[in-house]
Amino acid sequence: MEKVLTIQDISCIGQCSITVALPILSSMGIETAIMPTAVLSTHTAFFQGFTCKDLTDQMEPIKKHWQKEQFKFSGLYTGYLASTEQINIVKDIIQTFKNDHNIYLCDPAMADNGKLYPAFDLNFAKNMASLCAISDYIVPNITEACFILGEAYKEEYDQKYIETLLIKLHQLGAKNVLLTGVKFNDNELGVAMYDGKKITYYLRKKINKMFHGTGDIFASCFFGGLIRGLSMKEAAKLAVEFVVSSIEETLDVVDTHWYGVRFERCLKMLTNYKYQNE
Repeated sequence: MEKVLTIQDISCIGQCSITVALPILSSMGIETAIMPTAVLSTHTAFFQGFTCKDLTDQMEPIKKHWQKEQFKFSGLYTGYLASTEQINIVKDIIQTFKNDHNIYLCDPAMADNGKLYPAFDLNFAKNMASLCAISDYIVPNITEACFILGEAYKEEYDQKYIETLLIKLHQLGAKNVLLTGVKFNDNELGVAMYDGKKITYYLRKKINKMFHGTGDIFASCFFGGLIRGLSMKEAAKLAVEFVVSSIEETLDVVDTHWYGVRFERCLKMLTNYKYQNE
């Protein structure tokens, strides 16, 4: 069985971060180790008065213990990091456990809809760019890509704009780039991909409803697909379809289930999928 590591926060309620990464990767037949960066009572998008326990002081001791035990990982995956200090710690962790036989995926979870999350500033974005530069795969949304590159964010754009972002992210150092939330009309939404040679797209019929946590779900499913032997395009397709199915499972109960998507009802889709490395 493959064993991977994911480094991100635990939002105890809200269906995001580790609380989606762990069940998704487990459903794909992947043993998953976790390094929590913080514990929050809920996610921060729609809830008020949430609690937060920063775990920065635990990250280095955990790393050292793992080194002592000589643990190895088939893949490394980072999501929401709480501070520039954590980014620097993660760089060291990646350098410690990265080798020629595993992959590192960075989800630079820090912004959306043209704005950084309230806890972050431009210095954080600059440091996140340096983490993306050592990644095998990055999965930013368009807002995050713009902050990483220092480019102007546009709500209305054309294919040239998207492809320029992809190429510049690749030039930054990331070997493979996926840009999420891409749309060229009001009917389709999906991802754009660039491996340094060719730009491809996977677009799906757009559902006109926004939900929190779908970026984390996409990243987790995409990462799991890569670990199970799928190509970048195959893994992206699976991740998009899983996100769409999760949203569809939530549409009828959105009045009471407004804080995330009911991805749990779709996990059989991942368990039953025919992967390359069965």
